[in-house]
Amino acid sequence: MWRRDMATPSAKLTLSLVAATFVAITMFAVAATAQSNQESQPELTAPLEPLRPGVAEDQLFAELDAHNELRKSALHDYTVVRTYQVIDLKGKVHAEEIGRMEFRAPDKKTFIVTSEAGSRLIRHKALNPLISSEIEAAAGKEHHDSAISSANYSLDLLGEQQVGPYHCFVALAVPKRKDKYLFEGKLWIDVDDYAVVRIEGHPARKLSFWIQRADFVRQYQKIDGFWLPEKDQTFVQVRLYGKKVLSIEHQNYVVNGAQNKEALTPTQEARVRAVVGAN
Repeated sequence: MWRRDMATPSAKLTLSLVAATFVAITMFAVAATAQSNQESQPELTAPLEPLRPGVAEDQLFAELDAHNELRKSALHDYTVVRTYQVIDLKGKVHAEEIGRMEFRAPDKKTFIVTSEAGSRLIRHKALNPLISSEIEAAAGKEHHDSAISSANYSLDLLGEQQVGPYHCFVALAVPKRKDKYLFEGKLWIDVDDYAVVRIEGHPARKLSFWIQRADFVRQYQKIDGFWLPEKDQTFVQVRLYGKKVLSIEHQNYVVNGAQNKEALTPTQEARVRAVVGAN
């Protein structure tokens, strides 16, 4: 574990580069959310099944857009307990920050720290910029066109697969430009709600000379009709430094207070279907 007075300029540079990687990945992960310990994520052991007839790329994008609009109109607020950790491959936690993230529609996020542990340098150089970037992105201060949309991606439909309790369409997401806020990888989309259930991938553009590889997995969960993040893991390979893991756990959601049960009514669902059918 680093101490503040022992950190070398090289260590500070490395942490700044790792922080930039985490921030870039978080920015497009936040956009994916607006449309919607590794062992805790559902294992993808179910076989890949053939795609049902009639499912096409245009339909999936239209359904994703409709789901996004419905979510934005219905999700008024939530709070969630976040646990951020930077871990090495031996499982040692180098830094940890726990707090409560609060969202208020349309674009306000605040983070209240409740617990800190480990290296102050890592928290300052990696975790704090990561949290700040999400708050700024929510407020539109750092806008990046990173949505999962036809403007940014092509989808190669691979089939269908069970992800935990959710049955999903599986698609290869191919970015239309080399942009560090886009990704290359796979999407799992719920066959009933047309919400993103899981994303696996890496940035579409190499982030720097020092960052050799950055792979991430994001898993979602359905709470009171809303699809919200459950677990994020980012594996970063840094030249001359090795691999580090950023883990973010999202727990104890409170969504829309007493309005939870009214989040997705049959009338709203029918309206979404009408919108999709018109496209």
